[in-house]
Amino acid sequence: MARRGASTINRDTAPLTEPKYSLKPPAPQDEWILEEDEEVVVEESVEQRPKIAITLPGDVSAAIRRAAVAMTAYQREKRVEQMQKAVDAYERNRYEEAARLANRLAQDLPEVTAIREIAGLSSYRSGQWRIARMHLERYRQLSTEPEYLPLEMDAARAMGRVRVVTDLFELLRQESPDPELLAEARLVVAGSIADRGKLREAIELLESNGAGEPRRKPADRHVRQWFALADLFDRAGETPRARRYFEMVDAADPDAYGVRDRLRDLGVGARKRTPRPRQRSIKKV
Repeated sequence: MARRGASTINRDTAPLTEPKYSLKPPAPQDEWILEEDEEVVVEESVEQRPKIAITLPGDVSAAIRRAAVAMTAYQREKRVEQMQKAVDAYERNRYEEAARLANRLAQDLPEVTAIREIAGLSSYRSGQWRIARMHLERYRQLSTEPEYLPLEMDAARAMGRVRVVTDLFELLRQESPDPELLAEARLVVAGSIADRGKLREAIELLESNGAGEPRRKPADRHVRQWFALADLFDRAGETPRARRYFEMVDAADPDAYGVRDRLRDLGVGARKRTPRPRQRSIKKV
């Protein structure tokens, strides 16, 4: 079973991030998928199993081969193939399988940045918080990139490590990150505060940084922040303000985060709108 959800204040959702070298982006997150195991699986022989075509970016495959220089040529190619299988599993939302494969690779080749990345992301998506944080921290040390700091923070939040969340947020702020990354991290901090029942403090953190301001052409981060504020106001019993922000989300993207269900829960009929196309870019190494 694999969770699909976008980042909000609630603990049962998480920031959405893909590996830079992903062959294609994972499906949008908004539902649970149950993998049926009732079907009888016939074990294939090694000869019958189709060989996987290695399509990893050249620098990732090369990095694995370099790190495995002490192994035989066969063992090196098996590690490259295992990495491909991990990436394929991740892209199919089979996060536990991806984490299992990537964790084995990380034990053999701990200094390969791409392996730490896929191991951290798949462990995070499958709720293995301690392992995810370990891999993502090592990825950050190897790459010197802060892009997954919000995920590190969220993993620490899931473990109740309040001080770690705060320290990582301060570290990120010192990096002068782009607004999208900083907004994601701030949502995690607000969520950590709300976890301790301090809803008003969490609201003030977001509002004091402009999270509630209307936008003529909102970016994804603005929509996420509106939804987070709406959720906080709803939990705090401030229904009119919750309704206002849910309606702002609905106006910007009616398919986002189950907002129409939330509006219906508040007794508001969601308006019919043409969905706004979601823009997403995936960086390549």
